[in-house]
Amino acid sequence: MRYRITHKTAYRYSEPASLSQNELILKPRMTATQTVGPCRLEIVPQPQYLSERIDFFGNTVQGFMVQHPHSELAMTAFSEMEILPQGSPPPESTPPWEQVAQQLTAHTGSNELDAYQFVFASPLVAVGAAVREYARVSFPPHRPVLAGAMDLMGRIFTGFTYDKTATTVDTGVDQVLADRKGVCQDFAHLAISGLRSLGLAARYVSGYLETLPPPGKPKLVGADASHAWLSLFVPGFGWVDLDPTNNLIPGERHITLAWGRDYGDVTPVKGVVMGGGVHALSVMVDVAAQS
Repeated sequence: MRYRITHKTAYRYSEPASLSQNELILKPRMTATQTVGPCRLEIVPQPQYLSERIDFFGNTVQGFMVQHPHSELAMTAFSEMEILPQGSPPPESTPPWEQVAQQLTAHTGSNELDAYQFVFASPLVAVGAAVREYARVSFPPHRPVLAGAMDLMGRIFTGFTYDKTATTVDTGVDQVLADRKGVCQDFAHLAISGLRSLGLAARYVSGYLETLPPPGKPKLVGADASHAWLSLFVPGFGWVDLDPTNNLIPGERHITLAWGRDYGDVTPVKGVVMGGGVHALSVMVDVAAQS
């Protein structure tokens, strides 16, 4: 499947801002099933400098600074890519979860050593007793690791309500677990916390999900949105993506932008502004399938 993506973030200030410095993670990354074509970034007003680097996790980070007075700031990223079908092992064929945890701790190979960094708590994903108790239900003794992870994903999908007003970017996993409400970021963080609490490696994935219109209705431009899910490390296979918001293994409609320990590592737009007074934010995402 081929896609053309437009992601626009715009700020409007009540007073002129004298300086704005930002970092963007809006350039999709290459993977075994994702080939990235032409990418372009437009910034208005034009910045005094624009740089690009690869961060610790292999994501592309673009940084820029606007150093003259401005009342609006708009950043639009254009990307083209092709997504191939993603395979995954039969869940019951994967190793027992206890064995996987032991392999990660022992660093039995280079892949396990690399994955081991995703076993620990991170700034936005605490690992505590309440989440561990919740996750344990999906992981009885000797259960295949992917079967357990898929059961955990299904329980989050059926037991939690999608509610955009229930949380903020700083809401902790214990609060999400207690309230049983949240958005895709919260559900990914909760699943990651549960898996890490058992010694398993799980990373946060940010990206996009193509939305399909109702039958007979045209697709609305800009109706798509950023999305989040997680990946579980399975020895002998690699990373397997899981989307607890939709209770499925991501396929050709999921487009990977970046990954890290949690949302804080892959925030699409972050920065500082001097002046500006009160600001209004607008975000528009369009994922257009190409023939």
